[in-house]
Amino acid sequence: MPPFLEVRAVTKNFGGVTALDQFSIELPRGVLRCIIGPNGCGKTTLFNVITGAVRPTAGDILFAGRRITDWKSHRIAQAGIGRKFQVPGIYPTLTVAENLEVPLVNRGGRAGVWSSVRAGATRGRLLELLDWCGLTDQAEEAAGTLAHGAKQWLEIAMLLASDAELVLLDEPTAGMTMTETERTAALIRRLRDEVGKTVLVIEHDMLCVEQLDCPVIVMMRGRIVREGSFAEVKADPRVIESYLGDVVIC
Repeated sequence: MPPFLEVRAVTKNFGGVTALDQFSIELPRGVLRCIIGPNGCGKTTLFNVITGAVRPTAGDILFAGRRITDWKSHRIAQAGIGRKFQVPGIYPTLTVAENLEVPLVNRGGRAGVWSSVRAGATRGRLLELLDWCGLTDQAEEAAGTLAHGAKQWLEIAMLLASDAELVLLDEPTAGMTMTETERTAALIRRLRDEVGKTVLVIEHDMLCVEQLDCPVIVMMRGRIVREGSFAEVKADPRVIESYLGDVVIC
């Protein structure tokens, strides 16, 4: 069976700067992987290339067996790749429930038919998503009033509502308390374990990386320099010297 996501020798140049340098990765369906690395090592550029925000200078990207290298961003999203940025991309003036209704409506091609969203199977799905992200009691609150962590959980649930099969999370625990970080890591593990999603996470918080309990990919200068468990990566002298020396490791 071919990989669910395959990035083949992708290079991305910005003028004289090489953000990705012959970068390759393969992800089977239903796995969780975490990418770490210093700022400027190419992590966000990788997400931009996968989602069509920028075109690679060279190389190819395949998703579910299809070459998507030249696809537009909206087509890639429709194919099942969902991305969460570091800053929550919620609709602050809409309620929590309405934020989930937006991707539910768009997924079915019924934009504007708000009255039908709350009926039948879609209503059931909405309730499931509220329960899944732990926001049932806040369903009718304006999303902009939520605590920072809750906004992040809502946006992850919005990706589920959109039926994304490959979920890309860019520093999902940035700015969180320790308790929020632990809950977020548990939610991300549930994306894989309970929902069967394929998840790729960029993260700097080593508490979160450890609690994700998944293989870790270390990037530097646009390349992968180490792969392994959190314990293996944490003990690698090259990684400690080049990156983890300035990062608090619990």
